[in-house]
Amino acid sequence: MGATGAGAAGGTGGAAARGPGAAGTLDEALAELVPRGWQQFHGTNWPGRPQASLDHVLVGPGGIVVVDTKDWAGEVRVVAGALWQDRYARPQAVEGALAQCAALTSVVAPQYRRLVRPLICMTAQHDLFGITATDVAVAGPAQVVRAVGLLPRVLDQDAVAGICKSLGRVLNGDQQPGITGFPRLPGASGRSKAPRTPDTGGGYIPQTEWDPSRLGRPAVAHPGRIAGPRFGAAAAAKAALLAALVVFAVFFLPPWGL
Repeated sequence: MGATGAGAAGGTGGAAARGPGAAGTLDEALAELVPRGWQQFHGTNWPGRPQASLDHVLVGPGGIVVVDTKDWAGEVRVVAGALWQDRYARPQAVEGALAQCAALTSVVAPQYRRLVRPLICMTAQHDLFGITATDVAVAGPAQVVRAVGLLPRVLDQDAVAGICKSLGRVLNGDQQPGITGFPRLPGASGRSKAPRTPDTGGGYIPQTEWDPSRLGRPAVAHPGRIAGPRFGAAAAAKAALLAALVVFAVFFLPPWGL
């Protein structure tokens, strides 16, 4: 599949959420960029996430743009650097765009990594344009062409062709397992059972990572309840991911400058 060819539709990068007529409008808008030297990938692999896809990746004179599409109803706007839909802030959409941009940046040659930008296209908000505090552009189809077309020229035709050739192997090739995919160790079978320790009543309770009995309090079994530290670890992991995305946005993303 070439850089200008259409990839598989769908995926969790936003393609599945589009309405029946929205994608065509955006595709027509993106087609206006082709004569200006912009090569395009559509519905491609999301590096590191085998079950997800990137809606659009644009490579041209102004750099590399990762486009995540949304078909949101209601009033969509960017206020004080935050994305809003009606009365609700939508930080998850911005975080998702940053995650896509970071994933693509990781597979781009080092000398071009500072040229990768994220953009959210609101297909139902034709003339919308705004930039979040983390330098994620939010635009309707008409403004996508304008925003991308006005980017300063940083790549020549040879560089664009080289980047597309390199990205094509990653975006259109066989997807490799992400960082959460671990090979099974030889001899391992099924889930390991948690060690069990006797309680004072003669029964048995599961031994968890955090054992209340070690703190001088009786260990009480709660069937079906997950131990609290598991939630704490998940929250800490999410906070670390958000912090990493913020650092990426502040120190690595180039400003749109529009």
